[in-house]
Amino acid sequence: MSPTAQMAPNLVSATNMATGLAKAASLSSRAYVTFLAGNADYVKGVVGLAKGLRKVRSAHPLVVAVLPDVPEEHRRILVSEGCIVREIEPVYPPENQTQFAMAYYVINYSKLRIWEFVEYSKMIYLDGDIQVYDNVDHLFDMPDGYFYAVMDCFCEKTWSHTPQYEIGYCQQCPDKVQWPAELGPKAPLYFNAGMFVYEPSLSTYDDLLKTLKVTPPTPFAEQDLLNMFFREIYRPIPPLYNLVLAMLWRHPENIELDKVKVVHYCAAGSKPWRFTGKEENMDREDIKMLVKKWRDIYNDETLDYRRTNVTAVEGGTEDDAANELMVALSEGGAVNYITAPSAA
Repeated sequence: MSPTAQMAPNLVSATNMATGLAKAASLSSRAYVTFLAGNADYVKGVVGLAKGLRKVRSAHPLVVAVLPDVPEEHRRILVSEGCIVREIEPVYPPENQTQFAMAYYVINYSKLRIWEFVEYSKMIYLDGDIQVYDNVDHLFDMPDGYFYAVMDCFCEKTWSHTPQYEIGYCQQCPDKVQWPAELGPKAPLYFNAGMFVYEPSLSTYDDLLKTLKVTPPTPFAEQDLLNMFFREIYRPIPPLYNLVLAMLWRHPENIELDKVKVVHYCAAGSKPWRFTGKEENMDREDIKMLVKKWRDIYNDETLDYRRTNVTAVEGGTEDDAANELMVALSEGGAVNYITAPSAA
């Protein structure tokens, strides 16, 4: 056998390794990200999300931005589910007497920290009470330079402080009630910040903090801030990428439930890990079905990270192998979570 022929297998092997590493590097520049605070049961939502992303065979990791008050036990649970846990410092709004729609919204300003995660070129943010039922990795391929999210609904009582609610106007059905001329320009498109596609950037983070310091807190906290900040580059995506449950009874004509990819369990009483079915609208059959669907994923032991990891190693695809390499790299150090820089 000639020296050239002997070298060929080695060249092929080296080429395959280089291709695999290049793919892993490309994949690792994108990630899903969620946010967790405190020691309550929201960690179950994040575990469910991690298993849901695994079920739909996403090629990208789930980063969990945790505040310092998240207990070590919860962090270990998340790491054991294959999450990359990243500790962040809180971001606080300016002090004044403005009331939030919900008292706990004040902690949500800390979500702005995810713009600091510049080791990723693009990320998809998902609230911890969201579940993914179909692969949405293709959203990473949308054109750069824009902020993508699903339009919100103005019909719930939490919007009672707004002119939209008072006149019965909703952007989900803009032709039903016309925007009156005496109110001036029509309210701009407004998105739900439970799910969005964005590009991390330190300069954007700095600008967000500067804007926060001069903008009085509003009822929907960071969601209002993000809507104001990204107004010019916001691009709506279909509601199937963030089904806010109230849409099922407010605008059923806009929803094809069998095509929904992402469900947001944000209605009162809808959290699947503490669901009773007794709250308003929670006795609906579609709600019960969606809660069961979430619980089936959460309780499915075959979706546990360690078990899935073994399966992929034994007989996975090239994408599986690249994903496994990413996870292995993230776990390679002695520390499984990273502390972000202190708050500005």
